[in-house]
Amino acid sequence: MATFSIPPPTLPIGLRLHSVTAADHRRLAAFLSVCHPEQPVTAEDLDRLAQGRMPGEVHAATLLLRGDALVGLAETGTPRMDGHPGWLEVTVRAADPALGAALLELAEAQARAHTPHTLVTRVHEDWWERGLYEAHAYAEHDRMWPSTLDLTTVDFGRFAAYEERTRAAGITVRPLSSLGAFDEAAQRRLYTLMAALLRDVPSATPVSVWPFETWQRRVVPHLHHPEGLFIAIAPDGQWVGLSELHTPYAAHPGTVRNGLTGVLGAWRGHGVAFSLKLAAARAARERGFTHARTGNHSANAPMLGINAALGFVREPATVTLIKTL
Repeated sequence: MATFSIPPPTLPIGLRLHSVTAADHRRLAAFLSVCHPEQPVTAEDLDRLAQGRMPGEVHAATLLLRGDALVGLAETGTPRMDGHPGWLEVTVRAADPALGAALLELAEAQARAHTPHTLVTRVHEDWWERGLYEAHAYAEHDRMWPSTLDLTTVDFGRFAAYEERTRAAGITVRPLSSLGAFDEAAQRRLYTLMAALLRDVPSATPVSVWPFETWQRRVVPHLHHPEGLFIAIAPDGQWVGLSELHTPYAAHPGTVRNGLTGVLGAWRGHGVAFSLKLAAARAARERGFTHARTGNHSANAPMLGINAALGFVREPATVTLIKTL
């Protein structure tokens, strides 16, 4: 039983609180997967998130138990996305929506102990938790459109003209694995390109870019397939664009995650984004994946258009809600 430095909410008889430890990850993952089967979670996913937390980051996760049964979660932490100064993320999951208000009270109390000025959370637009948050003064701030591409149906020949335009501009698209040792100098070169592209992503607020050391800790150890990360290279050798394929989470063994795809402004208009996405799709299919999944801010019309043309099918939005304290 945990000791809390903040007053716990008033709980119905028979319920108790317990602070999450690594030993709880397996049952917590199973609980989260039952709450939202369309977004399954594994213990390995939770282990990876824990390993990526940096010293000094805020994090508090509390289980709600009825006897030995897990019935709720209240979590507070430094956001991975929207990690702006003064922002903290809160998350509530409950087996019974009637427990939601008490869990949100606890999550907010955990956050307020660190004096943030903004609380942020993310839910699928059709989840019941959205109504809970909105009833407690959270309002929509941004939305992301997840979408999935069936790699088995992609007709690469339809997009040959884009790849020809890229070659005509003297731009080559190569996997990171072919560009030499991925030592710290190469890591910093890749990070510099990623950071520039992230700062240029259209969104409700500018994308918060992790410091190099944070990126290095969270990304580099999991870059198991550098042949799936493609770099666009200008005639002078400058790295001017990229498309990421991430190792999939264990809960989605047939689906690869297509992360950031972008091109520096001076090199747009040569079909490079299409060429990068096509190269990534080919690599994913060659590695045996049947689907690729990505997500885009609703304001990012250019990339949404490219994905739609390639055949990505849009799914219900993930909504970012914020509350100003």
